[in-house]
Amino acid sequence: MVEYDIKKGWHSKLEGDGLKDMMATEFGDVREEGDTLVASFGAMSRVEARIVSKTVLHVATEANHDVEDSVILDSKRALNRFVEAATGFDSKQRMKRAQKKAKEGKL
Repeated sequence: MVEYDIKKGWHSKLEGDGLKDMMATEFGDVREEGDTLVASFGAMSRVEARIVSKTVLHVATEANHDVEDSVILDSKRALNRFVEAATGFDSKQRMKRAQKKAKEGKL
């Protein structure tokens, strides 16, 4: 489980079916389980996404390890594209924010 910061003002893009549409774009079929959106794709047998607040997105994955390396790489790329679309931060920006939180003892 990972919690990602959502860029200021970005939450409006996730409201309604925004987050569900972003998941469907990357992973295909998406279903709702309570307040959590669930999908599967490639090496990820389960991808869960849930908006915790206007500033936090919760993403959890379960991996299927019995797949080829190329499938694993494609799955990781799809997950990164989804998280970037949902949070407004690219992977480098997410890493810097996580390092800053770790340094401040907030993780």
